[in-house]
Amino acid sequence: MHHIGEQEPPARLRTTPSWLLTQTAAHASRLVGDSFAGVGARGYHYRVLATLDEFGPASQADLGRRGGIDRSDVVATVNELTARDLVVRAPDPTDRRRNVITLTAAGRTELHRMGQALAEVQETLLAPLTSTEREQLTRLLGKLLDHHTRPRR
Repeated sequence: MHHIGEQEPPARLRTTPSWLLTQTAAHASRLVGDSFAGVGARGYHYRVLATLDEFGPASQADLGRRGGIDRSDVVATVNELTARDLVVRAPDPTDRRRNVITLTAAGRTELHRMGQALAEVQETLLAPLTSTEREQLTRLLGKLLDHHTRPRR
């Protein structure tokens, strides 16, 4: 993990799950950002395209909620994707005050290309782990996230 000569953090950090998650998340975020930049895209592009592909046409508000994107960032992202003909924005026939965003064929192709780049990032990120360890890590991270994002009663 660390090379000889590098400053190593104290053991009480290196053995704390929250610190390890934060450091790994920062590294993963850099890898994803660099990979998407290499194909002329951004993470928000992938989130919006993947949401439209899985759930169909949606309002900008729904895209933001499903993709965990702030409203102002959704508008900018949809503008960028519209300019590249990856999505189409049209008034909602049931409520003309809001827009419905729809994935285009070019958007589906771009989503596939970005998905391949993202798969390569996963390989790089998880390189030291066996396939069993990768499955375990993904399951455990999902369990943690589900627990901490589940609505409280």
